[in-house]
Amino acid sequence: MVEAQYRFRDDEPVADPAVTVDSFGEQSNAAAVRLEPGDDARDLLPYLDRLRLVEVNFPSFGDGRGYSSARILREAGYEGELRAVGAVFVDQLSHLRRCGFDSFAPEVALDPVDAENAFNRWPDVYQATTDGRTPIWARRHPGGNRG
Repeated sequence: MVEAQYRFRDDEPVADPAVTVDSFGEQSNAAAVRLEPGDDARDLLPYLDRLRLVEVNFPSFGDGRGYSSARILREAGYEGELRAVGAVFVDQLSHLRRCGFDSFAPEVALDPVDAENAFNRWPDVYQATTDGRTPIWARRHPGGNRG
């Protein structure tokens, strides 16, 4: 398990080590799993009730598959901790947060002021995502009509 540098949850952090997706299904007591870029987050959907932590590895800046994994899990109802680990940079933070990540463990520590600014950079958003903010179009047209 990788310790989060930034965490936006009130519950206790999971102390269990994260296991691979392949071994998770075989371990009935595992509560933490690590998704690698080639793993399919949908393989975890039958286990959402027992998962407390999902670490999603970002091995490089240009690999965005973890964003999709986060959306898949959150849209399926996963409410546990979703942690971005690895090559996580300050300019990705707000987008990762919008996709459902609520903790971050970058391999290189981020400047706290830069990170805070990144999380708060855009108060208004255009897309509906999992962070609960109402998109501008929905505020303009409360009935759901975008036109």
